[in-house]
Amino acid sequence: MKRLLKELTSEKAPGPRPSFSVVHVVKALELISKRPIGRNKLSKELVLGEGATRTLIQRLKNYGLIKVDRTGCIFSKKGEKLWNALYAIFPRKVFLDRSGLTLAAFNVALLVKGCGSKVKLGMKQRDAALLMGAKGATTLVFKGGKLMVPPEYRGVAEDFPNIYRRLMGSLEPEEDDAIIIGSADTLEKAEYGALAAALSILNNHNVPSG
Repeated sequence: MKRLLKELTSEKAPGPRPSFSVVHVVKALELISKRPIGRNKLSKELVLGEGATRTLIQRLKNYGLIKVDRTGCIFSKKGEKLWNALYAIFPRKVFLDRSGLTLAAFNVALLVKGCGSKVKLGMKQRDAALLMGAKGATTLVFKGGKLMVPPEYRGVAEDFPNIYRRLMGSLEPEEDDAIIIGSADTLEKAEYGALAAALSILNNHNVPSG
């Protein structure tokens, strides 16, 4: 799976040099999983130019992940399999208000299954979010029945009770899960920041190959 996602954004892949990232590919797959979607709508939802969106769709077709008919882009069996594998790792997300734990006006928290032990200081996740235009990312891990902030492993329940209840109720983390909160001045940048940070953990995590 990691290899396939990387190939989709490679300069060596068929078609023009891409101006989109793996984050856009994953978001596109999420949108297609919900309903057939046309190129114009996909471009708007991804906040990508029409040319970049056209290239993205063509690459998804070239790799046998989607089909395009009069209703728009739809999954092939291969595309559905890839999305199901991704969804198993990133099953839930929630939008958060500004708080002492978040960094900007717009905040998106993403659950990352079984990856808590891969998180070190959270710096790699922050840097990945910044590259997508976010203000940063806050990384949490669920360990020993507690939601904590590395590297000091402060308890979120004690320091941020309101956001703790929101995260626990909406994301339902289990042992060794991680939660990434992407923060930005726009909602799309917050979501892309969270996803980029989550994918930076996935790079060190064993997942099924595509």
